[in-house]
Amino acid sequence: MIFPAVSRAADLPLKAPALRAVYDWTGLYIGAHAGYSRGSSHFALNDGTALSDSGVFSGMIGGVQAGYNYRLNSGWLVGLEGDFSFPNYITSNSIVSFLATPADTVTQQWDYTASLRGRVGYTSGPWLVYATGGFAWMGERYFDTPASGAEIPKILNTRPGWVAGAGVEYGFAPHWSARLEYLYSRFDGANVAFSTGAQYASSSLDFQTIRLGLNRKVDWPGVPSYGPKNLPNSSLIDTESDRWEIHGQSTYLPQGYPSFPALYTGPNSLSPARQAKATWSNSLFLNARLWDGGEVYYNPELLQGFGLNDTVGAAGFPNGEAQKSNFPYPHYNTSRLFVRQTFGFGGEQEELASSQLQLGQKVDVSRLTLQAGKFPVVDVFDGNAYAKDTRRDFMNWSIWAPGAFDYSADKVGLTYGITAELNQKQWALRGGYFLMVSESNANHFDTRVGERGQYLLELETRFSLLGRPGKLRTIGWVDSANMGSFRETLDNPALNLDIAQTRRGRVKYGYVLNLEQAITDDVGLFGRWSWNDGKTETLAFTDIHRSLSAGLSIKGTTWGRPDDVIGIGGAINAISQDYRDFLAAGGLGVLVGDGALNYRKERILETYYAYAVNKNITLTADYQLIVNPAYNADRGPVSVFSGRLHGEF
Repeated sequence: MIFPAVSRAADLPLKAPALRAVYDWTGLYIGAHAGYSRGSSHFALNDGTALSDSGVFSGMIGGVQAGYNYRLNSGWLVGLEGDFSFPNYITSNSIVSFLATPADTVTQQWDYTASLRGRVGYTSGPWLVYATGGFAWMGERYFDTPASGAEIPKILNTRPGWVAGAGVEYGFAPHWSARLEYLYSRFDGANVAFSTGAQYASSSLDFQTIRLGLNRKVDWPGVPSYGPKNLPNSSLIDTESDRWEIHGQSTYLPQGYPSFPALYTGPNSLSPARQAKATWSNSLFLNARLWDGGEVYYNPELLQGFGLNDTVGAAGFPNGEAQKSNFPYPHYNTSRLFVRQTFGFGGEQEELASSQLQLGQKVDVSRLTLQAGKFPVVDVFDGNAYAKDTRRDFMNWSIWAPGAFDYSADKVGLTYGITAELNQKQWALRGGYFLMVSESNANHFDTRVGERGQYLLELETRFSLLGRPGKLRTIGWVDSANMGSFRETLDNPALNLDIAQTRRGRVKYGYVLNLEQAITDDVGLFGRWSWNDGKTETLAFTDIHRSLSAGLSIKGTTWGRPDDVIGIGGAINAISQDYRDFLAAGGLGVLVGDGALNYRKERILETYYAYAVNKNITLTADYQLIVNPAYNADRGPVSVFSGRLHGEF
């Protein structure tokens, strides 16, 4: 009985020696990196009161690099590399210094570091050991918040410096290499003068990073390793191994609206003046098979941009890429890092297609899948073939997701949890537990496991209607978290509508019905109904307590464009009576709050055309009409126009 296993084990490593033997270090490469940084600085503030201090700052970083290597016959290698690194999305990780006097409060924040370096190293087969050094610079910004309350413009500054370091790199496939690298940078001092008369000085700044990198060689015509497999549209998809896969995506989404009528405007209102904003996300998906049924998934991302009006003003917000954080420069985030274990029960098998979050493989239809780590709740729950991915289909929050589903998430939509899925041919049952944020719209999680958290159960039933496949998903969820009460806040005038004063351990619950149905090979129908009790503040998603959405997805086969898609959808959103009273009194939610309220249900229409330039690149034009934004008939309607450029490999 052991012979088949021995045979499989003997087959697996056969590729590895060949891959190592053919690795060629000479050529152009592009790549990405992630790691940890630590900096130190001395700084002083003089605004009539002299104050000085020193401090350290640290956190996760991520970035990109590109370069060219040339390997000599002797085995020595010379090269040139440029790179950019960015801080983590948690604001505290990018704060370099902070000083306050009775008159002024000054904050220094770094936005990016960059370098242009030479590399010298020695190669031995697939291994490279190298030293590196060159020029460096840091982009930073300074904020002054004077006690007078005056608004002082931020000051942008660029510091020059130098960088040196060393690393080791390993070519693990013909076009791929991984590295471990240490860099030390030293930047010149900076002197900043504010219009208030405050003078801020920062002496030379030390910055150290240790980082892991991944590089991909780029071959051009005339290069010996160039071939049809390496053409521009396919050069990044030859994963070269059945043990791992690498995918990537980039989505640029500009969005704007013309001016619209509004009788008044509050802190969480869309501005009635015309405006335009844009978001940009860049992602890698690094997936590996660890053992039989065991997999690990790592998804580093660089996120940049702003939602319209700082992502407030409509409960069904028009850009799913615009979460509740604003990033003028790219910020790094580990968006997913989880392990998955699948146990097959034998019998009939099915093919799981390779994708960004799925290793391509054949599995038993009857199976149990466990997943644990960091990932969005909606990766596992509330799937839908036609309205699910804001990088490909609908953009509005209450159309690509159930609006009243207050699922666990930080400001960029992520959480930590564990899930289990039992799959059968005609149905699947999923359950999960996730940490909840410590308070509404926060980045920190309440780690009192069992006492706090979100509990979910989803039943997916699969059926055929007139010979066409369909699915119905029913989700029930309960949140146990630190939440404020709308009614308790209103009933105590001394609180001045500060709902934070009523926060304590409370329970919120709700449900979702999610339908998808193929009408023809090219037309699909979807619909969602979601509801929650509406008694407590929104924890993570958006200010909706009842939501009904539906629409159609139409492929372009009939007009000769089978990869194009037209989407038409709509949503009706509503809130509880307690929340209406809270907003009418001047209260604020996570996304809504105009200071007053002439209540009407929020109604949204969205339509888009996604034009497939090729198999890897899609251009989308999108239009949304938002009637009664933030449930207020005294404002709007608002017409939102969007574009989207999406590429993936």
